[in-house]
Amino acid sequence: MKPVMRFLMFLGVFTMLWLPVSACTGPAAAPSGQEAPAQSGNPPQSPGEPVKLILGAYTTPREAYQELIPIFQKQWKEQTGQEVVFEESYLGSGAQSRAIVEGFEADVAALSLAADIDRIVKAGLITHDWESGPTKGMLSDSVVSFAVRPGNPKGIKDWADLAQPDVEILTPNVKTSGGAMWNILALYGAARRGFVDGVAKDDEAAAQDFLLKVLNNVTVMDKGARESITNFEKGVGDVAITYENEVLVGQKAGQNYELVIPRSTILIENPVAVVDAYVDEHGTRRVAEAFVKFLFSKEAQEIFAKYGLRSVDPEVAKATASQYPAVEDQFTIEYFGGWASATPEFFGDDGIYNQVISQSQSPNK
Repeated sequence: MKPVMRFLMFLGVFTMLWLPVSACTGPAAAPSGQEAPAQSGNPPQSPGEPVKLILGAYTTPREAYQELIPIFQKQWKEQTGQEVVFEESYLGSGAQSRAIVEGFEADVAALSLAADIDRIVKAGLITHDWESGPTKGMLSDSVVSFAVRPGNPKGIKDWADLAQPDVEILTPNVKTSGGAMWNILALYGAARRGFVDGVAKDDEAAAQDFLLKVLNNVTVMDKGARESITNFEKGVGDVAITYENEVLVGQKAGQNYELVIPRSTILIENPVAVVDAYVDEHGTRRVAEAFVKFLFSKEAQEIFAKYGLRSVDPEVAKATASQYPAVEDQFTIEYFGGWASATPEFFGDDGIYNQVISQSQSPNK
């Protein structure tokens, strides 16, 4: 047989063998803690066909989404006749943001901080102005607070108490968790603003020294805020620095710990955005945009408030204000010049946090 004929016969057999295998291949395995992402290249969905929507979120509001998603599915079905199947992934905000940039094809990103959305923007995956609208893309709020043991045996009432030599602290790792970054900025901001006993206002050296003392007391740095509070619930540590809503959700579920809000703390603002590149590839833009719009509805905002998140809807915020303790000195990320300034200043290779933690006894430096 001539060489050309042998090659053509081989090519035909190879094609016949390959086609059935590729057609039966399922979705690729997802990272630990995630459901498998949808495969790329899906055509636009017809109105009557089920549509798959992939949500990439940070860990803290998991319970809220478990209540919100069925409501949206029911409403969408009634409005369009179309079934929506959700695939959900919950990771530390930084880890989730990086996963999306590296190919996890989330249609909607609901993260802890704007800097993690901006990472997706810089990768060219979000192309619309996600900060348009009355809340500038922010879906919910919280504040950095403490979870302490019943009766508060260590007497932890404010930031200065975290520097006691016999206090064991839990806070997530800034390399993977947006909550961890909020925690560091809350602590440092309170010190620099003069709300930490023994630390002079606007004294950068004193604020850094205080940060070092606190980091020396950190015994565990988990990958996300949810993992951190779960460790605390297992009996690890004396105090967990965390989102206010993590403590409220835990208490609601029967966990026996107390909430302490320091005199000075930062307002946590959590963003959400449609990921343009992936919704266009999947043909899911219409349903993804509808889902994000639903999350800002009064009904959805009431559910977020039910799970301890401070609502961005003025009416819901007013109606639920009594659920949340007042903060004497509440500041925002703008105190640090926004995330564009705060990220390199604190978390860059030569940033304040990395300089301080390199001197500490922290287990994750």
